[in-house]
Amino acid sequence: MADLIKLTGLQRYYEVGGETVKALDGVDLVINQNEYISIMGPSGSGKSTMMNMIGCLDSPTTGTYEFEGEKVHEMDDNQLASIRNRKIGFVFQTFNLLPKLTALKNVELPLIYANIPKDERLELAEIAMGKVSLTDRMHHKPNELSGGQRQRVAIARALVTNPSIILADEPTGNLDSKSGVEIMSVFDELHSEGNTIILVTHEAYIAKHAHRTIHILDGRIEKDVYNKKIRKKLNKKKATA
Repeated sequence: MADLIKLTGLQRYYEVGGETVKALDGVDLVINQNEYISIMGPSGSGKSTMMNMIGCLDSPTTGTYEFEGEKVHEMDDNQLASIRNRKIGFVFQTFNLLPKLTALKNVELPLIYANIPKDERLELAEIAMGKVSLTDRMHHKPNELSGGQRQRVAIARALVTNPSIILADEPTGNLDSKSGVEIMSVFDELHSEGNTIILVTHEAYIAKHAHRTIHILDGRIEKDVYNKKIRKKLNKKKATA
């Protein structure tokens, strides 16, 4: 698998009340195409800062970040916005849907920003809605949908531009357990179709869906663990190499 993301010596420091807070303190990480990764850590561990870095929502104090070979750490705000729009599909805990727009129009939004023609936008948005099994709710507004349905709309919106990664921040945090299970089955299916998924969670049962879990503590990677099935495959590849 080819390198998709490469972080080297990544640091992010903040000045708070005259003190320096080391949100990330020397992170080295490689993420390959079609990986399914969860990022875990207690409150204040740096996992949200890690998500912001990977999602090009923030820039490192020092260190390097390469995304598909592009040097993200050297980019200005406009270049970072271009990476976010073209290559990253975001899914948030709070859905972030516009209440006055239908589900379909919410999914179309990233395509409008990308200047895609109207007819093509409609077709791509309908395809994305189909991938999350919501074609029968396309013309409903968010307040007419359940929490699980709203999150599926948000996932469709993340998918519609065919991004390099789907970055999900606590995607089941506002859902009941049944809806949470349904949403994770959507992510599992999307990964099986070839999507690269990175999710941030504090729930161990959510993290278990991923094939690899990165544990963050005090701004550093404490553990980087593959699940048993993936670990067996990696060991087999090493043995035959």
